[in-house]
Amino acid sequence: MASQGSDRIPPHNDDAERAVLCAMLIDENAIGTATQYLRTADFYSNAHRKIFEAVLGLNDHKRQADLLTVAKELEKNGGLDEAGGASYLADVSNVVPSAANVEYYAQIVQDCSLRRAMISLSGQVGAEAYNDSVDSRLLLEETQQKLFDLSDTRQIYNYKGAREIIKDAIQFIKTAYSLKREITGIPSGFEALDRITAGFQPAELIIIGARPGMGKTAIALTMAANISIRKKIPAAFFSLEMSDQSLMLRLISAEARIDSKKLRIGQITSSGFTDIWQAAEDINAAPLFFVDIPNMRITDIRAMSRRLRLQEKVEIIFIDYIGLIASDNNRIPRWEQISEVSRSLKSLARELGTPIIALSQLRREAEQAKQPSLADIRESGSIEQDADMVMLINRNRELEKTPEEQSQEAGQEVELLVAKNRNGMVGKVNLVFLRQYTRFENLAVERV
Repeated sequence: MASQGSDRIPPHNDDAERAVLCAMLIDENAIGTATQYLRTADFYSNAHRKIFEAVLGLNDHKRQADLLTVAKELEKNGGLDEAGGASYLADVSNVVPSAANVEYYAQIVQDCSLRRAMISLSGQVGAEAYNDSVDSRLLLEETQQKLFDLSDTRQIYNYKGAREIIKDAIQFIKTAYSLKREITGIPSGFEALDRITAGFQPAELIIIGARPGMGKTAIALTMAANISIRKKIPAAFFSLEMSDQSLMLRLISAEARIDSKKLRIGQITSSGFTDIWQAAEDINAAPLFFVDIPNMRITDIRAMSRRLRLQEKVEIIFIDYIGLIASDNNRIPRWEQISEVSRSLKSLARELGTPIIALSQLRREAEQAKQPSLADIRESGSIEQDADMVMLINRNRELEKTPEEQSQEAGQEVELLVAKNRNGMVGKVNLVFLRQYTRFENLAVERV
């Protein structure tokens, strides 16, 4: 059986490959159409690859690609014989009478190339599956990533005229007018913040910055709870710093309003257990998904995000935090790695059509200032550049009291500064941080 499979000819369509090349020789406009779908490696025939490269080379230098110029280009590069010679090139130039169907031919060639890639990948995976030294779960994740990468390379990019886009824009305006909603995106659960932002909008990269211990994780977890528990909107929380169990204990403490320290050491009253069971029931019913994998690479985050979007219909993603995401290229300086991560997250948000909220640390100097600023974002200026919105937590450490005193009080007033908002206003939001519950609330909410 195996030997029979190895004798099979890989998928390809020689006629379609020749038709694409002929169309590119007939009409210069066909080159742009063909290259939307095809790369050199997509051609099965080595001769066709050589011709394709020659046509692209001429086009890059603003020279007309025809039978004569392509032959000369191949001859100059020493590839004319590999391309089948002048006679074969002449045959290719007469395959189709016009370039009208070049897109159809290119799709056939691309389909065959994709099938060959899948066959190759399945062979690699099959060989690695026999290797007992490779962890099966790691192999599965790597296989999923490779499949997603195959899908990525097949995305077709095109342009739109203003007349196409304006229809959607006018429809959006009409819908907004008829609904008259202040919140058009996903609500954070903080009323004053939602009035400024109109909710977290699709395809936006949102950064929450603060110094360590200021409540970055707490505010992100509170938002995730507001969105998934109270609004029933599917949300994902990537934690690169804390374990999923630690996050769940925090979430139970916040939802049940049980002091987190007492929860951990077991000092719980009977009424406290009732509150815990109710909180657990609410959390259990929420479409909230945790990803607890330390040292995650940006490729891992992309793969898992796509999976969550596809399988669980996740509509918003939280990442704690951006500085712990490993780059795919650890040989470049750290600031370049962070820039790469930042660009990838912005690209991922646009691809999935979901807001991505990533936490980021601020420089130590931010503690000395009256309030933090965009310049305090740590490690890379590209985070500020790529982000659609940046929020900074401003909390006065000098006003904090001991945990014993803090647990007896309502909490500490904290400023959340909307320092950048590409599509709306900037401003300041006053919240309350309930330290004993590691929970943020609206300032107007009755404090416990």
